[in-house]
Amino acid sequence: MTERPILFVTRKLPADVETRLMRDYRGVLNDDDVAYGPNDLINESRNCGADAILTCGTEKFTADVIARLPERVKILATFSVGYDHIDIAAAKARGLVVTNTPEVLTDATADITMLCLIGAARQAQNAERILREGRWGRWAAMDMLGVEVTGKRLGIFGMGRIGQAVAQRARGFEMEIHYSNRSRLPAETEKGAIFHADPDEMLPHCDFLSTNCPGSAETRHFVDARRIALLPDGAIVVNTARGSVIDDDALIAALRSGKLAAAGLDVYEGEPDFDKRYLSLSNVFLLPHIGSATVETRNAMGFRALDNLDAWFAGQRPRDQVV
Repeated sequence: MTERPILFVTRKLPADVETRLMRDYRGVLNDDDVAYGPNDLINESRNCGADAILTCGTEKFTADVIARLPERVKILATFSVGYDHIDIAAAKARGLVVTNTPEVLTDATADITMLCLIGAARQAQNAERILREGRWGRWAAMDMLGVEVTGKRLGIFGMGRIGQAVAQRARGFEMEIHYSNRSRLPAETEKGAIFHADPDEMLPHCDFLSTNCPGSAETRHFVDARRIALLPDGAIVVNTARGSVIDDDALIAALRSGKLAAAGLDVYEGEPDFDKRYLSLSNVFLLPHIGSATVETRNAMGFRALDNLDAWFAGQRPRDQVV
């Protein structure tokens, strides 16, 4: 009987995922969820004799780390959709297979987008703070005024799976959907949404702007001072995509000046070391990157990563092979 492959797991994962993992592999788990630095990744892989690594976005597989990994390690499965924490060119040069977990985060992330959108619009962060600090007192007609979502115009930058799921939810609020994407969607998928080939032409039509695009060199700082100026006064910006999509200096300036009424953010550039100036702004609804944080989604991510590993060890091409 062939021995089960040795799988080095860099983070603590959901119980159902670890149960399946230990059934099919000789898993080397991180029960205490300790943080592994570059040397730790190399040493732990070597010490356990790993055939494969199951990692997360928190571990950085730079060109140096990939070059120093034991030759026995042939596949790196990341428990994430994004793979910008992995030097893909270095992996390709070494012959290291890399897989990710797309498609399974769509609903959870779209839900968080709507939470950020409504939370920012209705000052949810300030309302909760008043309750927690024991400051809820006499009613006043001008207290805690937000803006309604129903019937407003929503612009979506990036109309992939998540963008389409956001649009579907927004239709429940009778929002008028505008979108900009690399290509126009078929009419049956578009469902009445208004397409703008040039995102700059979409921005003046956005009472709300939701960024749902991939993080890339092309989308870095898409929301900058010039584009914010194209938005209607009092617009609200929501970002649940990648922190790099936002120019923090420009967004903070617009929130301070009143050009933007509010923002709802779940992702940040340089996270978890995000720009602490956001904490002093009362018109920002902030979440700590919890877009995928549901039991169902995290299990699905783990199972998708294991499906990819199973395929590779069975001599098949993994469904989600990046390189």
